[in-house]
Amino acid sequence: MRRNSEFHHVTNQHRTERNMMAETLRRGLARCCSVATLRSRLPVLTWLPAYRLMWLKMDVLAGLTVGLTAIPQALAYAEVAGLPVQYGLYSSFIGGFVYCVFGTSRDITLGPTAIMSLLCLLYVRGDPVYAVVLTLLCGIIQISMAILRLGFLLDFISFPVIKGFTCAAAVTIGFGQVKNILGVKDIPQQFFLQVYYTFQKLPEARVGDVILGLSCFCFLTMMMKMKSSLDSLEDNTFLVVKMSQGLVWTLATIRNALVVIAATCVAYSAEVMGHSFFTLTGKTAEGLPPFSAPPLSEMTANGTTVSFSEIVKDMGGGLAVIPLMGVLESIAIAKAFGSKNNYRIDANQELFAIGLTNILGSFVSAYPVTGSFGRTAVNSQTGVCTPAGGIVTSTVVLLSLAFLMPMFSFIPKASLAAVIICAVAPMIELGVPPHIWRVRKLDLLPFSVTFLLSFWEVQYGIVGGVLISGFMLLYLMARPELKVTDHGVLVMELEVDSIFLPLSTSVISCAHVHYTSLLLSVCC
Repeated sequence: MRRNSEFHHVTNQHRTERNMMAETLRRGLARCCSVATLRSRLPVLTWLPAYRLMWLKMDVLAGLTVGLTAIPQALAYAEVAGLPVQYGLYSSFIGGFVYCVFGTSRDITLGPTAIMSLLCLLYVRGDPVYAVVLTLLCGIIQISMAILRLGFLLDFISFPVIKGFTCAAAVTIGFGQVKNILGVKDIPQQFFLQVYYTFQKLPEARVGDVILGLSCFCFLTMMMKMKSSLDSLEDNTFLVVKMSQGLVWTLATIRNALVVIAATCVAYSAEVMGHSFFTLTGKTAEGLPPFSAPPLSEMTANGTTVSFSEIVKDMGGGLAVIPLMGVLESIAIAKAFGSKNNYRIDANQELFAIGLTNILGSFVSAYPVTGSFGRTAVNSQTGVCTPAGGIVTSTVVLLSLAFLMPMFSFIPKASLAAVIICAVAPMIELGVPPHIWRVRKLDLLPFSVTFLLSFWEVQYGIVGGVLISGFMLLYLMARPELKVTDHGVLVMELEVDSIFLPLSTSVISCAHVHYTSLLLSVCC
């Protein structure tokens, strides 16, 4: 009888456990299949049912404006990445379709950027197969981070490290285009050698490229100044003044497209008359890219095959640096504009959207993409209402690929160089070191280490800055300051100064963050 009682007790216990597990599983499935969860995974379901006709008008206008900005920038950034110019356009249209469904920011636009192009140049070295494989692997890594909810890792890249890297990258990218302004060739990619050989080959500069490049640069600078001056003007009630300001703003917004179109017409006219004054982009592939599985191996010129494992080995640290920097740049921009326009974003959902964009992009020969600050600013200023504006931008890029590719071969490299230099110039923020000095002098150390090492190798700059920041944090945690006050109550307060700023804070300001570890109150 006793054994039977114990048997029934164990059986009932097992049955109870199974019922509890079944109930937990049922609740989990119900939660996963709920409308709230579906909307969080597919943000398009949140804004699409409430879509209005007025929104369509604003989205189309913003999409067209961003599209005219994206095309010349894509061509220029492909040049930075060392790839044929059509690869910039291949990388510019998938993001609009994917982000419209899975993104949580209405302003952000995904595509090639200056920093990602520079990183790709360092790791793929102009090989399109390597670039496509890198895109696929970046997407897989980013989606894995989203599934594991690892977005918090980005907080370990502090404000000084971010600013040190972006300033160094802007200098590297900008100076790297001087050779195209001068029209000289055979310049090494390593920064210090690049500086040496660029000055050494000054006597070989082509007059046509120099004149065209400087003319484009002056025009772009003038239009940028005119656009910035509009912000300081007071609102005027006169219709003529408003129309004039709107015309200036529109021309300044699409200034990159205007410069490239004008330079292409000049170069084409010279070629027709039999004169080769300018260094041209050269022959480009025509039409849309084929939708096919990304290549996982490569046949070299001497007939040997480079396997997938060898490609991965050659990329090395790029498989860590590029996915992290891509996510960091995109989420930073999304949080900044979300705060400005009063909406919230989901960092892990942004990770998923970027990862999926890169995975699908590898099927159309794209190289890694991320959020673009310049194009996102244009999108926001034009008054975009929903992520549907990205569909219009992607359509404009697809139309250019389908019908304008033969004309792209006549684009002078000097005009693209001017576009790139003007795009990265604002990233060189001379006011950052004094600002860091006023807020926290010690933070100049990781900033300086990152800035200087990035001229040697970008990954060394980032890793060096993160390590210095980590050591500083550990030192402060090991020796916290003890603050004792006595105002009738004895208060002992341990303070730890954190040099790691949250990503959203690092974009907007360089606030000093204090974490109170312990507060003891003892009555006297």
